[in-house]
Amino acid sequence: MRGIYTAGVLDIFMEHGIHFDGVIGVSAGAIHGSSFVAGQRGRSIRYYKKYCGDKRFLSMWNLLRTGDVVDEQFCYHELPEKLDRFDYEAFQKADTEFYVTCSNVETGRAEYLRIRDMKKEVDLLRASASLPYASRIVTYEKKKLLDGGCCDSIPVKAFQRMGFEKNVVVLTQHQGYTKKPERRGLARMIYRKYPRFAQAVEERYHMYNREVQEAERLEREGEIFLIRPSEALEIDRMEHRPEELQRVYDIGKKDAMERIEALKQWL
Repeated sequence: MRGIYTAGVLDIFMEHGIHFDGVIGVSAGAIHGSSFVAGQRGRSIRYYKKYCGDKRFLSMWNLLRTGDVVDEQFCYHELPEKLDRFDYEAFQKADTEFYVTCSNVETGRAEYLRIRDMKKEVDLLRASASLPYASRIVTYEKKKLLDGGCCDSIPVKAFQRMGFEKNVVVLTQHQGYTKKPERRGLARMIYRKYPRFAQAVEERYHMYNREVQEAERLEREGEIFLIRPSEALEIDRMEHRPEELQRVYDIGKKDAMERIEALKQWL
């Protein structure tokens, strides 16, 4: 739910005609990044507010019933294909390369996978946003995948290696936030068949904190442009109140607007 901040930032980018050669998203960032590439300003906040109270969208009921905290059929098919249509044609025609970051549970390493056809390859988007403990493993072309944030939360280095030299990075935690370790042993118990992934999950807090420090260094050196919340977002992971989603979205819009002229100059 913190990711709705990113949707606010991206909508301001669209309002100001800011375009990129490539977009790489992690988890919720991938969800909102896909609407950005399709040029659908306002879509993310619209359907989040409309369906956040629907138990098919995000609920413990889903988790107990299916093993996924979100209903696969509802969120990745019925919603984008019928209820709030995703512009598949615009996405496919866009001259922006779109990548999602996924965690390979067998190798314990991040994979950066390009999506060219969202309808055919939507399972890659789903994999990137499939939270550990709260989602079933997604199998795509023999790869077993989960939330990309487990192995690479801020994939700016990966994008630089691909040749994208000027990167705008959007974070969803405020300055000064430090990720704490989770309860030890839980990942090893749940993912005992995948010891490398379990180790990555247990060490995620190290990885995340290190990547934030690296992003801050790259910002100081002018290599990236960094946007992150001006205040702690303090939103529940399973928020069902539309007004709370609107609040966090509006913080994203405000923060982006305050930096928009500096961003244009930097670009």
